[in-house]
Amino acid sequence: MQSKTTESSTESAPKEIDRDLIEQAKELVRGAEVLPDGAEGLARKMQDARDAGRLFRAKLGIDPTATDLHLGHAVLFRKLKRFQEFGHQVVLIIGGFTAQIGDPSGRSATRPPLTEADVAANAQTYLDQIGLILDLKKVEVRNNVEWLKPLGLHDLLRLASYVTINRLITKEAFGERLDKQLPVFFHELFYPLLQGYDSVAIKADIELGGTDQRFNILQGRELQPYYGQEAQMAMLLPLLEGTDGVKKMSKSFNNYIGLREPASDMFGKCMRIPDDLIVKYFEYATDLVGADIDAIKTSIAGGGNPKDAKLRLASEVLKQYWGEDAAKHELDQWDKVHSQKQLPTKEEMQSFAVQPGTQLFRILAESGLAASSSEAKRLVKENAVKFEGEVISDPNHVLYEAASDGGADLGVLQVSRRKFVFLVKGQG
Repeated sequence: MQSKTTESSTESAPKEIDRDLIEQAKELVRGAEVLPDGAEGLARKMQDARDAGRLFRAKLGIDPTATDLHLGHAVLFRKLKRFQEFGHQVVLIIGGFTAQIGDPSGRSATRPPLTEADVAANAQTYLDQIGLILDLKKVEVRNNVEWLKPLGLHDLLRLASYVTINRLITKEAFGERLDKQLPVFFHELFYPLLQGYDSVAIKADIELGGTDQRFNILQGRELQPYYGQEAQMAMLLPLLEGTDGVKKMSKSFNNYIGLREPASDMFGKCMRIPDDLIVKYFEYATDLVGADIDAIKTSIAGGGNPKDAKLRLASEVLKQYWGEDAAKHELDQWDKVHSQKQLPTKEEMQSFAVQPGTQLFRILAESGLAASSSEAKRLVKENAVKFEGEVISDPNHVLYEAASDGGADLGVLQVSRRKFVFLVKGQG
């Protein structure tokens, strides 16, 4: 007869995990906080799914509250892509219901409500952009209207009975507002519960989110056992700083790199990030695997030129959203303008017809060299605008007065180092 010690050790022996899942887990947890138990916990959870003969389910919920996505948003989609590449089931939840409440995370005020029509329109633009990263044909796309809208009062009260007010008000956004005696509306308290119920509805094995989503994701983990499910894991990814290197990437801070920006703008913005963010951008904004990123980090630490690393970074980012040809073209243009100090040829530049008497700031805005008239005036005042190589400091400057003056060509209008338009005379 075996001793009790032997029997006990046999019963408590950890489950053997397939080697490929161990390697997958190591790659998947790069740059992320994974709860509980990091790579080991993730490998064990994936093994459980494999042993049960089903796909491991990785969940991400998004509330389509705007229309444009940027590289900061894409951090989560890129990580989902890694799950997809390893053959796991990616579940993308469109917050058709929760977006009408508004996530209070990181908010000092209640979010304005959105209509169903707003959410539906925004959701389609999100999917169009997410399709640049994920293979949507293999993604399980769900809308939480499916299960949240039919919830009756009895179901909602049952859901609410699983969490205390004491716990909810520990959420950072609520606590800060209460400390400042700012209003917290009752419906906002339901947001973490409803996001958690999403995990119940789709039987998530792991939920991804930014570090600002810690409370909401852990709420899902706490709810699932009440519904007879194994608690999901949490994968938290950092918020990506914008081109200023200080604040999180956001259109509000004008430090973003949009997924739908022109290739030249995307390339130029990547080149403007601070040197200390190069490795982080490789980690969170490119398709490179861990070994390649580690090699870049070692090269920079060993005295490698940060500019060379940024050129590769900009090229890698462009490949994903514009393709290899566009990445090569922008790299060649950068070399021509910055290394060889050459202007693009007339044929390589966009042409723009200028009407007689048009002020410079209007030309900049209408040609696309500036996003607005106010930005155009600012660029001129910052001496960032040149016409035929000469800096122009007056935003009201008129390049030509009458259509009858001279020939058809005016010349090259330039903003900063990389944005050019070839101006021709309009017909008046």
